[in-house]
Amino acid sequence: MTLQRMDNVAIVVEDLEAAIAFFTELGMELDGRAQIEGLFADHSVGLDGVRSDIAMMRAPDGSGKVELTKYHNPAAISVGPSSLPPNTLGLHRVMFAVDDIDDTVARLRTHGAELLGEVAQYKDIYRLCYLRGPAGIILALAEQIG
Repeated sequence: MTLQRMDNVAIVVEDLEAAIAFFTELGMELDGRAQIEGLFADHSVGLDGVRSDIAMMRAPDGSGKVELTKYHNPAAISVGPSSLPPNTLGLHRVMFAVDDIDDTVARLRTHGAELLGEVAQYKDIYRLCYLRGPAGIILALAEQIG
């Protein structure tokens, strides 16, 4: 048996509507929404009494998805500061390719995004940056040049 694909990356958020707006501004498209609850949810995630709302965001070319999840029960918990540095163990970041990095950063700033450093150039190949988005997650943006 072989791996078929990477289906999505899930991000637990406090404010689902704000997270949808952020990823829509990035250029993703809302692919669907659902309320998740019941024994299948409890069994699959290993929690009791799960009730959550999810929004599936799809990349415009269909190549990837981000699942935004708002837990109502049990309530989401925080395991540390929401501004952990990029070298923290665990999920590091999610990277998106963009056409215009400066425009994308400017638009995402209106939704609370903050650059962690600055937009930097790697050789004559890419302009790159890291920024913090909803729920403290780190996004990387890459604009191919040349």
